[in-house]
Amino acid sequence: MTSAEFRERLGARVSRAGGQVSTQDLEALESYFRLLARWNTKVNLTGLPLDPPRDETFDRLFVEPIVAADHLLPATDVMPFAPVWFDLGSGGGSPAIPLKIVRPEWPLTMVEARERKATFLREAARTLRLSNTDIANVRFDDLLQSMGQADLVTVRAVKVDAELGAVSTSLLRESGRLALFGVAEISLRGFDLVQTVELHSLSTLTVLSRVPRGTKQVDGNR
Repeated sequence: MTSAEFRERLGARVSRAGGQVSTQDLEALESYFRLLARWNTKVNLTGLPLDPPRDETFDRLFVEPIVAADHLLPATDVMPFAPVWFDLGSGGGSPAIPLKIVRPEWPLTMVEARERKATFLREAARTLRLSNTDIANVRFDDLLQSMGQADLVTVRAVKVDAELGAVSTSLLRESGRLALFGVAEISLRGFDLVQTVELHSLSTLTVLSRVPRGTKQVDGNR
């Protein structure tokens, strides 16, 4: 697939889902895809078809994070500063890297326990020149003593359970957001539902808000 074909196809998939992407971002997204495809022959980063990529590949790797970007946080007039953001179980880099490309001002820490995948993430951050981007090669348990420094935590392909809730609670400031990609409906102790968003015909984003200590939780999210 040529660069022109890749960018035209990706742009069309994003538009079809109601999103927008700039020419500059398309170039960076293609660079990420080429790097992912090259590394995936040696390290199992994704099971999605890459050679050639199918519509589901474009949608899952790129369309979902691009469309989600406008739904993760309060409007800029409510949150005028750059949010501190953690992505848990970053694996092959999506949704974190495409989202970082379209929101470069958001400081990002990608958390990945497996060394080879963490090495790929470091290479991707270096190759794409992603500013304010760190890779933490640690287990979730190592984050339990964090002191509520994040405004946003994103998750995909991670089991939504009490451990994830505890880690997210430790990471997030009060009223910080937890964004679950590919999860339609969920209740998690310590979090209230903000919204669910259809990213495209086959995928949903659920956004939760951490309940401040001492605040009664909304019924149905116990």
